[in-house]
Amino acid sequence: MPEKKQQFIFEARLNDFDPEARRDALISLLKLAETGEIALPPEQEIANLHCHTFYSFNGYGYSPTAIAWLAKKMGIKFMGIVDFDVLDGVEEFLDACEVAGVRGSAGMETRVFIPEFATREINSPGEPGISYHMGIGFTEQNLMGDAQAILDDMRARAETRTRDMADRINAYLSPVAICYEEDVLPLTPNGNATERHLLTAFVDAVARKTKNPAAFWAEKLSVSEDEIVQLQKNLPRLKDLIRKKLMKRGGVGYVQPGPSTFPSVDEAHTMILAAGALPCITWLDGTSEGEQNIRELIELLISKGAVAVNVVPDRNWNITDPLQKAEKVKNLYDLVSLADEFHLPLNIGTEMNAYGLKLVDDFSAPELQPVKDAFLAGAYFIYGHTLMNRYAGMGYMSEWAQQHLPTRKMRNEFFSMVAKLIEPGLAAKSKLASCKPTMEPNAIISYIQKDHQQECVK
Repeated sequence: MPEKKQQFIFEARLNDFDPEARRDALISLLKLAETGEIALPPEQEIANLHCHTFYSFNGYGYSPTAIAWLAKKMGIKFMGIVDFDVLDGVEEFLDACEVAGVRGSAGMETRVFIPEFATREINSPGEPGISYHMGIGFTEQNLMGDAQAILDDMRARAETRTRDMADRINAYLSPVAICYEEDVLPLTPNGNATERHLLTAFVDAVARKTKNPAAFWAEKLSVSEDEIVQLQKNLPRLKDLIRKKLMKRGGVGYVQPGPSTFPSVDEAHTMILAAGALPCITWLDGTSEGEQNIRELIELLISKGAVAVNVVPDRNWNITDPLQKAEKVKNLYDLVSLADEFHLPLNIGTEMNAYGLKLVDDFSAPELQPVKDAFLAGAYFIYGHTLMNRYAGMGYMSEWAQQHLPTRKMRNEFFSMVAKLIEPGLAAKSKLASCKPTMEPNAIISYIQKDHQQECVK
C-alpha cells in the first residue's frame, strides 16, 4: 500500500471511538515515521496547551491520541488537552505523548460561580458571577472520595443542561426534532454531549427531515432564505448563526444561569487540588466589568488556590477592527504583566472546539512577540509539573513541593528547569522514578543534569 494512503488510513483511525484502534493507529504511524516513510519536521518553540478533544467536542473530530500525533506531525513542542466537565481523555493523552515523545499536559474546563463577583460579568458574556475556569496539570482521571463526587456532579449538571436545552429547541423547531439517545449520544465516545453536539444533531436532522432546509432555517432564525443559502456554502458559519440564534443569550434554548447552576469556584478548586492539579484562572479579553477589575479578581482567586492563568491568544490580537484590536492587545499585555507580577504561569492555546480554529497559534505574529517568551515559559512549567507529578508524585501541589518550594516563584523555576532538562518519551519515566521525596530540589536538578549531560555526550 502506498505510504500516503497508509498514513491517511491510520490518521483516520486515530479518531475511532475504540481506544485500542486509536492506540494501534498511533503505533503504526510512529513506525512509518521511524522507517522514514513519514517525514517529521524538527520541533519548533511553539505550544498549544488548550485543545478540546472529542470527549467534549473538537471541531476536527480529534481524539486525545490524534492530538498527540498532531504535535509530532507538526513539530509542536508542547501540546495540552482540555475538556469540559470531564477528565476522560487525560490518561490516554499522556500515554500517547509518552509513546510519541511529545511534551504533553492535560486539563479540564468548566464554569463556576464566583459569589464575590455575583453582580459583575467576568468571561461568560451576559452572565454575571459566572466564570469559565480550569484545572491544568492533571495526571489521572479517576479521583478519590469527595473529589470524584464533585467531578461526577459537574458531569451530571452538564448533561442535565444539555438535555434540557435539546427539549426546548425541539419544541421550537417542531415538527423537526432530535432524539437525545439516538441522534446526540452516538456523536460522543463516552456520553459527554455538549452544546456543539446538539448543534450538529439539529443541523443533520433538518437536512434529513425537511424538503427545503434553507427555507426552514430562514423561518426559524428570522433571516432571509438567500442568507441561509449563502451560509450553506460555509457550514461552520451556518452553525455559528444557528448557535447564536437558538442556544446563546436570547435564544429559545438558553436559560439564564444562577448561583446554583454551576459549582462554586471553591468546589471546583477542592476537586482540582485533591487531584494534584492546578487551579487556573481563564482570561477572555479584558473588556468585561469583571476583567476590567482583573487585579481584584486575580487576588481573590489566588486566595482560593489559583496558581496559573489561561489565555486564548488569537482572540486577543487577530481582530479586524483596528480600535478593538488596539484595546485588546493592550489588555493582553497588561494581563501578561500582571501574571508575571503574581508569578502565575500562562497556559495558552487555540481551543480547537470549532472547525476553522487554528491548530496552533502564530508565534511569529508581531503582536505576540512581546509575550511569546511568557507563553513558552508557561509551557515549560506545566510540562515540568506534569512530569514530576506523573512519574515521581512530586508535583506542584505535593507535600514535598510545599515543604521545599514554599513560594510560587520557587516552584515555577524548579518545574521549568525539570522540563528543560528532560526529553519527552518513555525514558523520562525511568529517570524520574529514581527521584524520592527525601531529596532536596537542588539534588533532583543535579541528578537530572548529570543524566542529561551523559545523554548529550552519547
